[in-house]
Amino acid sequence: MNLTQNKKKLINDPVYGFITIPDELLYDIIEHPWFQRLRRIQQLGLTDYVYPGAKHSRFHHAIGAMHLMTLALEALKSKGHEITEEESRGVLAAILLHDIGHGPFSHALEHSIIPDLHHESLSVMFMEELNIDMAGRLDTCIAIFTNTYPKKFLHQLVSSQLDMDRLDYLNRDSFFTGVAEGTVGSDRIIKMLDIVDDQIVVQEKGIYSIEKFLLARRLMYWQVYLHKTVLAAENLLVNMLRKARALAMSGVDLPMPANLRDFLNGRYSAASSSDRRSLCEAFAGLDDYDIFAAAKEWMKYPDPILRDLSSRLLNRELFRIQLDFQPFDEARISRLRQTWMSLGYSSSDVEYYVFTGEITNSAYKVGDENINVRLKSGQVMDIRKASDQLGLSVLTQSTRKFFLCYPKELDTLSV
Repeated sequence: MNLTQNKKKLINDPVYGFITIPDELLYDIIEHPWFQRLRRIQQLGLTDYVYPGAKHSRFHHAIGAMHLMTLALEALKSKGHEITEEESRGVLAAILLHDIGHGPFSHALEHSIIPDLHHESLSVMFMEELNIDMAGRLDTCIAIFTNTYPKKFLHQLVSSQLDMDRLDYLNRDSFFTGVAEGTVGSDRIIKMLDIVDDQIVVQEKGIYSIEKFLLARRLMYWQVYLHKTVLAAENLLVNMLRKARALAMSGVDLPMPANLRDFLNGRYSAASSSDRRSLCEAFAGLDDYDIFAAAKEWMKYPDPILRDLSSRLLNRELFRIQLDFQPFDEARISRLRQTWMSLGYSSSDVEYYVFTGEITNSAYKVGDENINVRLKSGQVMDIRKASDQLGLSVLTQSTRKFFLCYPKELDTLSV
């Protein structure tokens, strides 16, 4: 039996149809337990509290991004650009592994499991450890991911303002949430890609597709990623873990999965990243199920704050959330806190219930590896200048909003 051919599997994807795993190395990565864990990490955190269909995983997304990368490589090669088999294998592995460092519920708990350690840093650690296991077969992958490979356009395909990551998650998240505004013409955009001076550019006839891409990204942030009810749910989740960490660090023996305990009691932190293998093994043992399993136990725990926050999370009894373009009045925040404290909560406990924050929506960041368009004349310019849409300059502006969260019970009290 030809084992190499046997590893070129087909996956039936609901967004793209049949996806081929084009290389033995990619198959080995997918089969690894660390990658299989991504099946148990929800792509959109607690967004299913608003859009019930948003139950897809990081595994789905990584496979989809790999598929789009395959199409991008074919498009660029068809235009005469040289991309070797090793480079193709490396960039496909890089996009496949780009999210392997995500923890439970993806971005929702970005800094709650290991404070001050970004998921991309963890992804590099995972890649380096996998590279040891795979006898150096990920050398090119890691160089491309960390942008140290000579051909810079390969890194742009993995991480830039127009990469295969964004093209997949917009279409995929749109599909599973049912928010049609997020749909983008990924096939057309990929066919319009080209390379000039080692940089990814878009052919002039693809301008309108890029405009639609930027608009879709902005709308998806407001309607899905930064939906106010999603914010309320995820901040409740964060506060539940924050309270659990405070108890664990004080020596309280909370019931929870062993791997989660090791992170909440401080055994693993950004400072312990020097022991990469141990950290990766422990982190790879964490997924969404651990958090929910712990919350179910904490619903019965004597500590009233942890018990209440866990119950609210599991039963979707979310905080009230309000958004505004201006910071909320401090006097109002103080009144809300005082009213909540009058119900028997201490000043240290009220921070879990009445709190503020801010969000930003920036579909396009000027100066951050701009999306460049190659005109028919051969001139290359930024999409904002190349576009004839008057609203594109407004669309690319960053918008900031402030939010205020508090228990809905306070609406019935005099504040």
